[in-house]
Amino acid sequence: MRSGYIVKSKSTNKISEKELKMINKLTRRTFEEDEIYSFSVALCDNDIDRDFERFSDSALEKLSKLYIGKTGVLDHKATSENQTARIFFCEIESLPEKTNKIGEPYKRLVAKAYMPKCEKNKTTILEIDSGIKKEVSIGCAVENKICSICGKDSNKEKCEHKKGKKYRNGNKYQICHSILENPTDAYEWSFVAVPAQPKAGVIKAFKGGEKNMEEIIKSLNSGEDVNFSAQECEKLNEMIKCLKQKASERDFYIEGVRNDVLKMCRILEPDIGEHLIKSALENLSLNDLQTLKKAFKSKISKIIPSEPQFAPEKSDLPIQKNTQFKI
Repeated sequence: MRSGYIVKSKSTNKISEKELKMINKLTRRTFEEDEIYSFSVALCDNDIDRDFERFSDSALEKLSKLYIGKTGVLDHKATSENQTARIFFCEIESLPEKTNKIGEPYKRLVAKAYMPKCEKNKTTILEIDSGIKKEVSIGCAVENKICSICGKDSNKEKCEHKKGKKYRNGNKYQICHSILENPTDAYEWSFVAVPAQPKAGVIKAFKGGEKNMEEIIKSLNSGEDVNFSAQECEKLNEMIKCLKQKASERDFYIEGVRNDVLKMCRILEPDIGEHLIKSALENLSLNDLQTLKKAFKSKISKIIPSEPQFAPEKSDLPIQKNTQFKI
């Protein structure tokens, strides 16, 4: 579950002294209890979601630390106007009576968030309390996505398994899914109208630092959304320019080989029209053109032997040996 929901409070929204201290660590001035509105939100869990992905227990543990101090926005629009709340506490919550889809104990990441009680937030607070604003989704970066069937990391190599498809393992069938491991950043969490929307989920991103070109290409071949830094975009643009230059040089070379083969065809088959020969050569690969050129060159050398312009004339007289001793 990369989308979550506001957790219904079992008691009043009274903020404890301990919680107030946590909140005031994130504020510029000290706030009193009656100035703050607090609520709990389930951010994500270890179950398989609609995209056939799930967080591992260790990933949830890392996210519980990364989400401290992260802001809540509206519809994943990360602007200052859209900031509504901030997380001040986060922990893993286990539900003993429940298991996830692979039979493991169900765990979820539950956070506590706060917002100041002010005129601007009156409507938001009312919408939360009335259940209008209930669904949320998260935006974070993960380093590894492990195939549940073969254990390969799709961020580094491809595997033959498809997410959502069932594969047999002994006497049981397993649903193929990606296990999200090693979160590297938590961007934000957002109130959304429909958490199942495509953009309401984990944002696939690189681990901190630049990736080399091989890793960039692997990410492009993954078929999933990725984010590039400015430096990585520059690398990609440089590679594209280089490939375009090489492609232009290759086309020039192929055209030269094709013209050579065309000239040889005129010599060997003068009765065939030039238009027909050109049309046939256009569809040939460089390897085929080079093979033809080699074969035609061999035939032409037999028909028209090539000799140096100033080569000495050959004598018909038999070669005599030891003539230096004859007087």
